[in-house]
Amino acid sequence: MQELETQKAEALAAIAAAETVDAVEAIRVAALGKQGWVSALLKTLGGMTPEQRQSEGPKIHAVREAVTAAIADRKAGLEAAALEARLAAERVDLTLPAPEAPKGSVHPVSQVMDELAEIFADMGFAVATGPEIEDDWHNFTALNMPETHPARAMHDTFYFPEMDGEGREMLLRTHTSPVQVRTMLAEGAPLRIIAPGRVYRSDSDATHTPMFHQVEGLVIDKGIHLGHLKWTLETFLKAFFEREDIVLRLRPSYFPFTEPSVEVDVGFTLVDGKRVLGGSGNGQDGGWMELLGSGMVNRRVIEMGGLDPDEWQGFAFGVGVDRLAMLKYGMDDLRAFFDGDARWLQHYGFNALDVPTLSGGVGVRA
Repeated sequence: MQELETQKAEALAAIAAAETVDAVEAIRVAALGKQGWVSALLKTLGGMTPEQRQSEGPKIHAVREAVTAAIADRKAGLEAAALEARLAAERVDLTLPAPEAPKGSVHPVSQVMDELAEIFADMGFAVATGPEIEDDWHNFTALNMPETHPARAMHDTFYFPEMDGEGREMLLRTHTSPVQVRTMLAEGAPLRIIAPGRVYRSDSDATHTPMFHQVEGLVIDKGIHLGHLKWTLETFLKAFFEREDIVLRLRPSYFPFTEPSVEVDVGFTLVDGKRVLGGSGNGQDGGWMELLGSGMVNRRVIEMGGLDPDEWQGFAFGVGVDRLAMLKYGMDDLRAFFDGDARWLQHYGFNALDVPTLSGGVGVRA
């Protein structure tokens, strides 16, 4: 019994004197491990008589509990002291001055959106928005797309399993054109709007992503003709690319929501092997680049918008915002727009304080 008390006292003294968690752990193994002296004492209980076990058992268990509790308390104390020391060493001096320049920058897509709004506002256009989760009627039917149109296919459109309260299929909008119909129904005519925003299609490569950005333009008024469309696009592109030598070529095409429909090509010249918009588009050092689709608003779309097509006419156009950014600022992979790489954004980003203006320049870089 005297020997047991001595071992207990020595163990408790060693635990109290331990200065590290590792030292406490070593004491625990020596006492309570498989080969520890407390474990050895517990094994002797099996060879005792019932009377001896009843007498010595509580004493041995009391030693084990005392050593176990002392080890736990010492470990907790040492860990708390280590945490407090680390927190004291890692404190931040909040009185340090702010960095000389802001670290953040504006994403190229956001910058181009602002540039578009600035340019078209100067031409009298308002910015209109609509839901990204759209119904089948606004996204397809109201835009004169028949049930068999390829754009309705599952491989091109993200559909939801549920329908809305009117039994219409729900989907992620494939273009911002539904905003045209919604605005006509809500505001009537005359109308002059752009509709920038996110759109979704099942596609992905260097120049396509499942989510990208478009801007649609719509003008509804009396006496509108194709010449108004060409002037608007030419004025817009000259302001956006900040070049007066922008030349357009309109080619006949087909879109369900416009009639007649035209593809718009822009002349480019080759500079160091790269296409730079501007120039006639002719000759060995130049050519034509397809940029956007447009046309006169189809009579049926005007009717779907609640207007009389015999009284009101209009034109519409659509272009990818991401593609405009790639052309203007020299980016060659659309997927990098959505990678979240801070180094890419630092290189291509814009100063948040440099707001695009027609007088100061719509393409100010950070």
